[in-house]
Amino acid sequence: MKVGVKKLMKMSTKARYGLRALIDLASNSQEGPVSINSIAERQKISESYLEQLLAKLRKADIVKSVRGSQGGYVLARDAENISVGDVLRTLEGNLNPVECPLINDEVDCNDEDKCVSKYVWKKVNDSINETVDHITIGELLRR
Repeated sequence: MKVGVKKLMKMSTKARYGLRALIDLASNSQEGPVSINSIAERQKISESYLEQLLAKLRKADIVKSVRGSQGGYVLARDAENISVGDVLRTLEGNLNPVECPLINDEVDCNDEDKCVSKYVWKKVNDSINETVDHITIGELLRR
């Protein structure tokens, strides 16, 4: 079986808009829940698209929805306890920019003993994951 390496690294609209929405939510929720309408308006994001993103973030316990006339969304935990990695994985799934089945021991490869790139791809993937896991929404908010 031939093993291929697939390149993936590109931040999607989901990821960019999701992070923007969370930063907006964090900066505007001191007085209470923030409506989708107000986030969409400030961030120039379609309300229906934003609803889809917030639904995923709600299922992952990153945001909470509050019902009622003064309802909207709030962060489910402190912004310092929500990593960019949490958000990106919720919206994107796997963050590895290179998919090599050998990295995750998914397949056997005839050339595994000679494969130098396996080590390189693993280090690249690990580095990206470690970086996004150490950046918080709170840190982004302060910047």
